[in-house]
Amino acid sequence: MSNIAIATDSNSGMSLQTAKSLGISVVPMPFMINDNEYFENVNLTQEEFYKLLAENANICTSQPTPDTLCNLWDELLKDHDEVVYIPMSSGLSGSCQSATVLAGEYDGRVQVVDNKRISVTLEQSCYDALNLAKSGKSALEIKNILEEDGANSSIYIMLDTLYYLKKGGRITPAAAAIGNLLKIKPVLQIQGDKLDAFAKARTVSQGKNIMINAIKADIEKRFGNNPDDIFYMMAYTYDEEASNQFMEEAK
Repeated sequence: MSNIAIATDSNSGMSLQTAKSLGISVVPMPFMINDNEYFENVNLTQEEFYKLLAENANICTSQPTPDTLCNLWDELLKDHDEVVYIPMSSGLSGSCQSATVLAGEYDGRVQVVDNKRISVTLEQSCYDALNLAKSGKSALEIKNILEEDGANSSIYIMLDTLYYLKKGGRITPAAAAIGNLLKIKPVLQIQGDKLDAFAKARTVSQGKNIMINAIKADIEKRFGNNPDDIFYMMAYTYDEEASNQFMEEAK
């Protein structure tokens, strides 16, 4: 078994309890909220974040500082031969590229994985990395395997409102106004490193059906239609009951 440490960032959605039980290190992503700095799951819970969001707080995301990453890697290398760091997709943030540059100072002992993932697919990459390390793979081998497998994932997302897409500059105010008037609930997708529009729903039920049919198509056309090789994961914002209900419908 390789003596390799696995680390990710909090964009994986992995709980601190899960990470601790598995020996995975999680770098908290920083936020600037009303000119104050917060760190996810450190001094800012998810419940607090959504409360501030509902209160129309001024929220900006950021990336971990070089000191944050280097201090973590230095600490991990005291007890491990190598580190595999799996941050969020380079297509969604500059934090992956920054980490790659920093890792260049570690003579190959720190490998940064850019497998174009985020949220639950990023979390799954951490579990895959753990299993690969247990099988004796080196950090570089784990990096290469995860990156080769990066495209074998899909994320579908339904939004209840266009407000935050408008606020983040992803759509124009006019498009948001029309969408809200028509009560459109956009379905988005992440396949690879970009967030793209996928479909438009008029109701929650229609949006669910769109996502379920998209998953079915991926299973049949992209993922070989072998249930033993496919992982299903559900992410949600603040309504766990609705998420559990949709998970049962999807199953």
